[in-house]
Amino acid sequence: MPRFRNLIFVSAAVSLFAAAAPASAQDVTFPMRDGARPETTSGVPHVQIGIQPVPELSEEMLRQVADFPGVVLGATRVSLPGAVGFQLTSDVSIAQPQAIVGGREFAHLHPDGSLHASLHPDTARAAVEAGWAVAHPWANQRAGWEGFVMIYTPITEAELDVVLQLLRGSYTYITGEALPETSR
Repeated sequence: MPRFRNLIFVSAAVSLFAAAAPASAQDVTFPMRDGARPETTSGVPHVQIGIQPVPELSEEMLRQVADFPGVVLGATRVSLPGAVGFQLTSDVSIAQPQAIVGGREFAHLHPDGSLHASLHPDTARAAVEAGWAVAHPWANQRAGWEGFVMIYTPITEAELDVVLQLLRGSYTYITGEALPETSR
């Protein structure tokens, strides 16, 4: 029984340490995405080719992002017409202003269901390696944009869960504030 208590204590301590870790120390492990990567344009506008979104998944994504503290959904400031920008309100601190492409928009959802988001560079690399994202054509244009990626359109609920994990990581990286864990 004492070993079991010690295990619980160590597990709790690790959880507290992880919750207190800075935004730069994000979890960068993702499952490998099934299937081929969607084709994308190589320039701007940077969009997917031949992918249709699942409206229910896009709606669920928007519902959850709208619940992030200090986030307002609205017309994008930096993307194509019809894209939904994820804007931070003025009362939310920005820990990584160099990583934001424009205004206070940390990510946006395209009409095709794909997203652009600013991620911690390590998280971006892990997402690209696991097949969930591709670097934006401008990712190497300016210091701070190393983690600017297109996240592919989720077409299953399992894919949506990973995309939401990436969006939560984007929020945490940009604001320096971890979001509480949720379950869908």
